[in-house]
Amino acid sequence: MSISAFDPEVAEALQGELQRERHGLEMIPSENFVSSEVLEALGSVGTNKYSEGYPGGRYYGGCEFVDKIENLARDRAKKLFGVSHANVQPASGCAANIAVMFALLDPGDTLMGMSLSFGGHMTHGLSVNFSGRYYKSVQYTSDKNGYMDFDQMMAMAREHQPKLLIVGATAYPRIIDWHKAKEVADSCGAYLMADVSHIAGLIVSGDHPSPAGIADVITTTTHKTLRGPRGAMILCNGNASMPLKAVERSRENLPTLVDRAIIPGLQGGPHNHQTAAIAIALQEASCPEFIEYGHQIVKNAKTLAAALMEHGFELVTGGTDNHLMVVDLTNKNISGKEAQVCLEAAGITVNKNTVPFDTRKPFDPSGIRLGTPALTTRGMKEIEMKLIAGWIDRAIASANKADELVAIRREVKELTNQFPLYPELRYL
Repeated sequence: MSISAFDPEVAEALQGELQRERHGLEMIPSENFVSSEVLEALGSVGTNKYSEGYPGGRYYGGCEFVDKIENLARDRAKKLFGVSHANVQPASGCAANIAVMFALLDPGDTLMGMSLSFGGHMTHGLSVNFSGRYYKSVQYTSDKNGYMDFDQMMAMAREHQPKLLIVGATAYPRIIDWHKAKEVADSCGAYLMADVSHIAGLIVSGDHPSPAGIADVITTTTHKTLRGPRGAMILCNGNASMPLKAVERSRENLPTLVDRAIIPGLQGGPHNHQTAAIAIALQEASCPEFIEYGHQIVKNAKTLAAALMEHGFELVTGGTDNHLMVVDLTNKNISGKEAQVCLEAAGITVNKNTVPFDTRKPFDPSGIRLGTPALTTRGMKEIEMKLIAGWIDRAIASANKADELVAIRREVKELTNQFPLYPELRYL
């Protein structure tokens, strides 16, 4: 029996979401479209099996085939990112980051991460998050132009002596200098954690430097630019073992510390259907086509940024090196929240976002964040980016003109019809 026959209410909602994705421009940089093969794995029989533990050492029987799936995912991750150990069980990026903290810190220890308001993530030490409540959090910011301020980071590290330095971002449009980050960590003897959730796919394609061999541990989601299912990985180097007793906190023992933090530390059974989908996405990322995909993401982002600036938009750092950009709308006399609403009415999905040293509140900030991964997945290139920049300009200028926003939405639909999304998929 199909979903539509058994539960038409859910089917209707799923069909609505499918139509929204098909006929809109998905420009939230943390979102992407997975392949049909990844979707198939997510709906597979892997979801039926409990498999607490790791391949070859499960708590339950009957894990022969899920062991094979997880080993494929781990081996592919290690090869793609050039590390000796990969844990593919974290349910999400937040879980991966928390696991690293659980592995390396005691409650009350000091960690240092980038402030959410300046482009960081809530798990990098936000006061209301687990990371900011159970540990002493020190937050670094950016300089006045929006660039990571390594001089400030160095001064703060020497003053506060954190045990863990987190470098990575959710709204930072420039290349991250991992070597400078390592210098900061070494100045106080801290572990360096690189959160590459947003740029993992660009690392694979060579469009962003890799922290492998520089950072002590790497965390990443498997969606976003990596174009896989919603999930996460923890990557590191060292010797892996699962002794019954706790092991010393050291760089050599990082694989064991990480694995024990996931289970029995924080999670139970992994989501085997998700692991299978991650394995497929990593296989896709190992293909030559993915390299070109990463290159095109960056080309599209640079083209979009330049076109927006030609329309008078002010971008944090004055452009982008990666897949995203943050637009400061102060000179357009509209808030980020208002812009998000009017752009959605025009068929363009972005998210409101703070800008460095924002004078507005986080829930109604001065900027918006937008990116090109999902548009690039659909096959759009530079010519479409220029067209989209024009629509964004028109929509912002017509925020209170419903008829104009509807007209833009029609034009958006005409464009998206040229780039079909899941043409064989239907829920109703």
